[in-house]
Amino acid sequence: MNFKHLYYFWVAARAGGVVRAGEQLHTTPQTLSGQIKLLEDRLGRHLFRKKGRQLELTDDGRIALRYADEIFSLGSELETAMREKRSETPALEFRVGVADSVAKSLTYRLVEPALKLAEPVRMVCSEGKFADLVAALALHRLDLVIADEPLSRRIGVKAFNHPLGSSPTSFFCAPGVAPQGTFPQCLNEAPMLIPGTASSLRQQFDAWLARHQLRPRVVGEFDDGALMNAFGREGRGVFMSPTVLEEETATQCGVQVLGRSDELVEEFFAISVERRISHPCVAAITHAARGALFGT
Repeated sequence: MNFKHLYYFWVAARAGGVVRAGEQLHTTPQTLSGQIKLLEDRLGRHLFRKKGRQLELTDDGRIALRYADEIFSLGSELETAMREKRSETPALEFRVGVADSVAKSLTYRLVEPALKLAEPVRMVCSEGKFADLVAALALHRLDLVIADEPLSRRIGVKAFNHPLGSSPTSFFCAPGVAPQGTFPQCLNEAPMLIPGTASSLRQQFDAWLARHQLRPRVVGEFDDGALMNAFGREGRGVFMSPTVLEEETATQCGVQVLGRSDELVEEFFAISVERRISHPCVAAITHAARGALFGT
């Protein structure tokens, strides 16, 4: 593939047409069209189609654009890396993905030990859906995935679960709006903010409610724990958080602890392609989590 042709296509797609792209590249629309046609011939696919007097991407063109975005983004990173002043000790790159269902404050406490290594570390932290992060791990775009669920054998990815620890669950509410009665019976008819269905805790919570014959009034479901905490801080309902974060949650949100449940246990895992951990950052994270954080 001629990457000059790909670059012309990329600029034209981003500029919204060959006329604007020609102005940016200081070349004629005819030259650009000819170069893009050579790329289409090489790929055997039409990347643009006419829509009135405009050009729009075809389905194949959108696929090609996604790859081109990655290619030229990496090219930009390469230029930046080459221009950076070289230190005597190059930084150890650590690429970690964190499932969006993991609490942000817990994420910091989990990954922060990697930044305490004697050698300099450059951490690239990504957040996303568990399945997307595992796919990136399989392609070696990530060194580690931190999640609140283990990698299932049903997912066709060769990777290994490294348990970090677990935490029971605490229930919180804003001062002045605490439901009356003893916990957990006080949750009956109480306004409740609960994790979304993507959370590993949700299925446990639904079963826990049924077991204790509790019927709270659900006013909101949240995939993002930080957003749930924000609503809880404003007194919109009772909400949950790992007990390991209890003191931090109460202080930061200005809320009180309503009760705790050892039946609702949230587990956390480090997932890597290594069976035996060798990456220094991964080793630091697992050691600190199993020791100081969760005390397992």
